[in-house]
Amino acid sequence: MAAATETAPASSAPAPPQNSSLYVGDLDREATEASLYELFSQVGPVASIRVCRDAVTRRSLGYAYVNYNSALDPAAAERALETLNYTPVNGKPIRIMWSHRDPAFRKSGVGNIFIKNLDKSIDNKA
Repeated sequence: MAAATETAPASSAPAPPQNSSLYVGDLDREATEASLYELFSQVGPVASIRVCRDAVTRRSLGYAYVNYNSALDPAAAERALETLNYTPVNGKPIRIMWSHRDPAFRKSGVGNIFIKNLDKSIDNKA
């Protein structure tokens, strides 16, 4: 009877889905999906990349989304965030953060503040 009431160990329970989607901002207008794939695929298996473009002119809007295949490598997006943030693409440092697709999270009021045009003596390590 004791066997019927035992529960499975926590390690055998399915893990919650890992966020594998990254927002890439401050992109040079000439950055392409191919150049981003070349950079981000060094970190792990890229599932897709989309450079967001103006619907009429098709010019880059200066940001993209990179999605990793979390089934093959659950930590790839985390590694990309840690190692590629502020890496220059076409001579311009990119800014990477998690992409949150859940509208409830986006409307929660929690977020980041980015300040540009600071004095040259102030860097991202300060």
